[in-house]
Amino acid sequence: MTAQQTPPDAQQVRHLNLYHGEEVIDNYHWLRDRDNPATIAYLEEENSFTAAAMAHTEKLQDELYHEMRGRIKETDLSVPMLIDGYYYYSRTEQDKQYGINCRRRGSMEAPEDILLDENELAEGLEYCDVGIYQISPDNNLLAFSVDTQGDEIYQLRVKDLRTGEMVADRLENVDDAAWSTDNTTLFYTTLDAAHRPDKLYRHSLGQPVAQDVLVYHEKDERYYAGIFLTKSKDYLILTLGSNITSEAHYLRAADPLGDFRVIEPRQQGVEYSVSHHDDYFYIVTNLDAINFRLVRSNVSRPGLQDATEIIPHRPQVMLDYISVFRDFLVTYTREGGFRKIRVYNLADGTNHEVQFPEGEPVYSGGSGGNPDFNTQILRLYYTSMVIPSSIYDYDMIARSWVLQKRQEVMGGYSPQDYSTELIYARAGDGTSIPVSLVYRDGVRTNGPAPLYLTGYGAYGSSSDPYFSTNRLSLLDRGFIYAIAHVRGGGEMGRAWYEAGKFLQKKNTFSDFIACTEHLLAEKYTTSDRLAIWGGSAGGLLMGAVVNERPDLYHAVVADVPFVDVINTMMDPTVPLTVIEYEEWGNPADPAYYEYIRSYSPYENTRAQAYPHLLITAGLNDPRVGYWEPAKWIARLRDRSTSDNRLLLRTQMGSGHGGASGRYDYLKEIAFEFAFVLDVMGMQ
Repeated sequence: MTAQQTPPDAQQVRHLNLYHGEEVIDNYHWLRDRDNPATIAYLEEENSFTAAAMAHTEKLQDELYHEMRGRIKETDLSVPMLIDGYYYYSRTEQDKQYGINCRRRGSMEAPEDILLDENELAEGLEYCDVGIYQISPDNNLLAFSVDTQGDEIYQLRVKDLRTGEMVADRLENVDDAAWSTDNTTLFYTTLDAAHRPDKLYRHSLGQPVAQDVLVYHEKDERYYAGIFLTKSKDYLILTLGSNITSEAHYLRAADPLGDFRVIEPRQQGVEYSVSHHDDYFYIVTNLDAINFRLVRSNVSRPGLQDATEIIPHRPQVMLDYISVFRDFLVTYTREGGFRKIRVYNLADGTNHEVQFPEGEPVYSGGSGGNPDFNTQILRLYYTSMVIPSSIYDYDMIARSWVLQKRQEVMGGYSPQDYSTELIYARAGDGTSIPVSLVYRDGVRTNGPAPLYLTGYGAYGSSSDPYFSTNRLSLLDRGFIYAIAHVRGGGEMGRAWYEAGKFLQKKNTFSDFIACTEHLLAEKYTTSDRLAIWGGSAGGLLMGAVVNERPDLYHAVVADVPFVDVINTMMDPTVPLTVIEYEEWGNPADPAYYEYIRSYSPYENTRAQAYPHLLITAGLNDPRVGYWEPAKWIARLRDRSTSDNRLLLRTQMGSGHGGASGRYDYLKEIAFEFAFVLDVMGMQ
């Protein structure tokens, strides 16, 4: 394809939407039709133009790519996990894009069994992602699922680990799966036309899929279904949930032909999650507890109403989740934005807080994967903006630590050469907004520096501080890297989330702007040296803040951005839209319509000087339709009054998460970093 030197001029075709009596004209609505040859042609023109606009940075892209690749240990091994006498682990090999999943019986000196080589699965494919990875309770079978398009539509397959052969069974359109303890029955969920997991089936190995039994069908379009086997392996739990309401059903795992029974019927706004231990279900719930509490219910009469409270609600402490073991219960909470971990000894009733040995002022940590029920060893992860990802084993009796692995940074790295801090910006309503920062020592003494500010702020998801080898390519060029912990996320508890959703969503945007203004006022950076990044719902954040305050930013990277909010939310046929009503609000209600309409980035794009923008999309993206960024770039080109670069890059063979191969992913990051460095004149 010949690189295109002039920006594409998207055809404008008048399309009228009538929303609550208001005529809303969408001249780029036609881009939703991917079967229209003109749509694909337009996306390819945009890709060609972006390639031409970035051609002069190819040397820089290559330099960045090799820097980032040079920092990773290409041939590496994960920390083995002991389960039922087997050490399970994954490893990577130099020049191979994907992992190799293995195990050894009894010890790591035993012969290696390769369970699944993802490189073989991916051979000849542009995209390959393994979703489900479930070993049967008797350790003889592996159920795994594969997506080869990036559309998150997976096929489930089963491998006999005794023979190394694939069994004939193939289950299509699978979202989740779990084994029963008879080792021949699989329960699995499938997706409906709106990409919602709505049906639970029972499959017997070796039997035709046509004979699979429909166990449950969730007809409420707000709810999605999941299935898992408890760590105790005693129960299968069918989970049904909307964004704000939960329901769970249970079945003895040894009785796969039995009937699921409800634990607690759904009540609007009541959430709960279930773990099992002996005669009890341990339930984390927000019933009468905005930050959640822990109760215990007898399996013979499960439910929330007569449950015994184990850990009461605490207004300043968010109970995120728990891990249950034979002799211990572990809670993971947030206090003041930071993770706290507490171990409860179920035998003697004592408890103690786990103190990470690092002592960093800005950090994150939590469960490192704890599938073994019968152990006193708690596996935890720890990281900070300067400490590479670390895996610890913590002895819950001896209260001792063993560092099992710390991410190696090849080519030399010293945490002492970098500094991290936590500062606070003040929002317009007086709320203090945390901002995590990292930079190379000496950067702050040289005056304002180039700064890369990121944010998300949705779904109660926490943007915790973490270490990144890729980020070093910016830090070593003098950048400050910052994370704005805006409302809508979960960093400061459930109320923090609630204050950034529904009719308070604009707090997310104003918080980010407040963080920006604080960084400028404190001379961390200047507007002409400030770049920002956000993806998906964080891409919505990018769109909203550049509409509101384009003067604050020099460059914006928006990955798969959710920017056509009002048109998407008004169309329940778009995948996942109905589920999203409980995050953004249902615009069928005029109050929500007016509010969403007032911040939707596409609808509010107007004649003003926009900063440099790099926008990405995935043609097969089921979460944010490719047309949202495509329509946005077209409208930006039509209305921006600046000469700044407006670029769209669509991955034609992948989806929401971008490239699946680890090297291809690095090339995407190198491209984005090169864009930022180039528009800042830092080649």
